[in-house]
Amino acid sequence: MSDLSGRTAIVVGASRGLGRGIATALAEAGAPVVAVSRTATTFPEPANGSGAIHPEVADAGEATAPADLIGRHSPEAVVLVAGASPYMRPLQHQTWETFSVNWETDVRIAFHWLREILLTPLRPGSRVVVVSSGAALNNEGSPLSGGYAGAKATQRFITGYAQGEARAAGLDITFTAVLPRFAPQTGVGRPAVAAYAARAGLSVEDFLRHHTPLLTPEIAGASVVELLRAEAATVAPAYVLTGTGLHQLP
Repeated sequence: MSDLSGRTAIVVGASRGLGRGIATALAEAGAPVVAVSRTATTFPEPANGSGAIHPEVADAGEATAPADLIGRHSPEAVVLVAGASPYMRPLQHQTWETFSVNWETDVRIAFHWLREILLTPLRPGSRVVVVSSGAALNNEGSPLSGGYAGAKATQRFITGYAQGEARAAGLDITFTAVLPRFAPQTGVGRPAVAAYAARAGLSVEDFLRHHTPLLTPEIAGASVVELLRAEAATVAPAYVLTGTGLHQLP
C-alpha cells in the first residue's frame, strides 16, 4: 500500500483528536476516507492529495455498524481510534459504571470491528490499525483512570488474536496495534495530563517537560500514513507512538 491513492480507508473515531489527525493525513496522502463518528463533523478539503473525506454518522459500538460500513465502502484500510474518555478519579471514587466505561466502549468497538473484518473478510492486502494506549505498557497501569489501562491492553491482545485467525484462514490482512503516549491536545489526553500533574504536585507545564516532544494529532496522522505505506512483511504487531513517531514493540 505504498501508494494510498484510491485506496479507501475507514477511520473510526474521526471527529476529534488523534482520529481527526489520522483521517486528515490519509486524505492528504490521496486516500478516500470514510470518517466515522457519533456526531456530524466537517473536514477541510485536502490541500495536497487527491483523497476526499466522507463523513459517516454512526455508533461504532453497535454490533451491526461494522458490517454496514464495510459492506457499503469496501475499505482496504481500517483504523480504529474511537473510545470513551475515562473518568479521572482514584479507585475508591469510581463506580463500576465509571470504572468499566472503556471496557464497554473501546473494547466493544475493537471486538465488533475485528470480528466483522475477519468474517467479511477484507480484500487481500488490506491493513487494520487498532489505536490502543501507552497506558497499557505502564507497570502500574493508569491508577487515576479506572479500567482504562486494562481495556487498552485488551485491545492490543485481541488485535494479535485477529492476526492469528487471519493467518490460520489464509487471509492476507495485516493487523497492527498502535499505543500512543500522552497527547495533551486531545480530549482524552488533556484531563489525564491535568490529573497526573496534580497527583505529582506539578504544574501541567512542568509535568509535560518530562514527556517532550509531545504527541500531536498531526504526528499521529503522519505516523499512520507511514505505517500503511510500509511493506506488510516489515510491519510489527505493535508500536508505541510518541512525539518522535512510531517505535516497534517486542
